[in-house]
Amino acid sequence: MTFMQTTRRALQLALVGAALASSLPAMAAPPTPAALATAGEIVKLSGATSLFTTLIPGVIEQSKILFLQQNPGLAGDLNVITAKMRADLAPRLGELSAEVAKIYAEHFTEQELKDLLAFYNSPVGKKFIVEQANVVNSSLKFAQDWANKLSDEVTVKMREELKKKGHAL
Repeated sequence: MTFMQTTRRALQLALVGAALASSLPAMAAPPTPAALATAGEIVKLSGATSLFTTLIPGVIEQSKILFLQQNPGLAGDLNVITAKMRADLAPRLGELSAEVAKIYAEHFTEQELKDLLAFYNSPVGKKFIVEQANVVNSSLKFAQDWANKLSDEVTVKMREELKKKGHAL
């Protein structure tokens, strides 16, 4: 996953989370086991932790680079070690999923979680899961194009104002 894809996915999750969290009250009591289970289903269905799938390989790769900078001759051994570490550490993604489910369960009541799960299981909820990436990607592309045009406009206006003040540009 590229940086741009990761950034887009993070924005997607932030937008969805913000939209949902802003309209529903947080619960004060610790989440029940049923709430945690429902939240876990929501996390799985919505792909809420898909952003994190690159974390373990990324951390391993950073460490590999650190060792390679110190001794490029370690490349062969490091390739073997990092492949094994990726496989060994892959199950640890479950820790992230469990924590994200706990966070959902802390922000939504058990009934709200059930309603949210029902939404994700509904036809429009399933479509939302599929289409949210397209909507966010299109929105980000539009925003990037818009910002580029605005930047050009600001640069032209700034240049004009500087020329009015006697600066040769």
